[in-house]
Amino acid sequence: MYGQRCPRRAPAARRARGAAAGAACLAATALLAAPSLAAAPAAGQAAVLAGAVGRGGPAGQPRGIAAAAAAIADERTGRRLWARHPDRTLPVASLTKVMTAYVVLTRGRIGRYVTITRADVRYVGCCIASAGLRAGDVLTARQLLYAMLLPSGADAARALAEAYGPGIAAFVARMNAAARRLHLTGTRFTNFDGVPASDESTPASLLRLGEAAMRLPFFRAVVRARWHRLRAGRLHHAYLWRNRNLLLGRYPGAIGIKTGWTPAAGECLLFAAVRGHRELIGVVLDSAPTDSGETFVAAARLLDWAFGARQPAARPAMPAHGPLD
Repeated sequence: MYGQRCPRRAPAARRARGAAAGAACLAATALLAAPSLAAAPAAGQAAVLAGAVGRGGPAGQPRGIAAAAAAIADERTGRRLWARHPDRTLPVASLTKVMTAYVVLTRGRIGRYVTITRADVRYVGCCIASAGLRAGDVLTARQLLYAMLLPSGADAARALAEAYGPGIAAFVARMNAAARRLHLTGTRFTNFDGVPASDESTPASLLRLGEAAMRLPFFRAVVRARWHRLRAGRLHHAYLWRNRNLLLGRYPGAIGIKTGWTPAAGECLLFAAVRGHRELIGVVLDSAPTDSGETFVAAARLLDWAFGARQPAARPAMPAHGPLD
């Protein structure tokens, strides 16, 4: 079961990263033991991200984009501004949860109650992010969407999949049906959270998925929230969920969307930002083998280049720990 072990890397091309990925997975085990945590790059990466903000490339091409595949587009016109291997199929890690949220929201009834089971809680293991949910708590689907999209809680994703399938197999079938309706070529889902390397897509299709999700007002509101507090009630404990997207509140105009990391997928990020009347959406896949924050550097550089930024943005003050997803 994927909740109990670290996923293996794809063969051949990724074997050189095995040691680094294994170390990251061991670090994840300790940090994920604390419930409802989000995080940010280490202090050394703070300077890297700060340096990336405001530094666009020369006319025509962005520079310094660490990614196996990436793309950025004008969200309102759909015009692609730049891409690297836009049709390459790669594992997408927790970017899968964007489709999980899309299926739940298009099914409706997000005020329905969902009981958290022991299976939901036990699912979370090495390398799988948790919202810290407690078995027996009763939450609405609306609340679970925050729990899934901000701290990337796989426990919340599992609970939603069970409720909205109903059952995981039926829910995954709905995910793939939605992918076909949205014409997401090169896209296949085998699970609800993106931990298996068989959850895969392309930059071009992920942009299309992100555009569709961002047209849903509730999704748009959730992914731009930096944190969400749920006070204790008769049916559930108190929770505080923080967003793992370090661009929020640190990159001017950032409004989402979703982080991702597994050893098989590397660092991934689906992101969006608004400046003036322009709204950009972009994606970075496999920007680094370990969960170091490099994906935020690549996203900031792409946004600066696409916005034509000439002045550096304010340097963000970063917290001290690296994100795990």
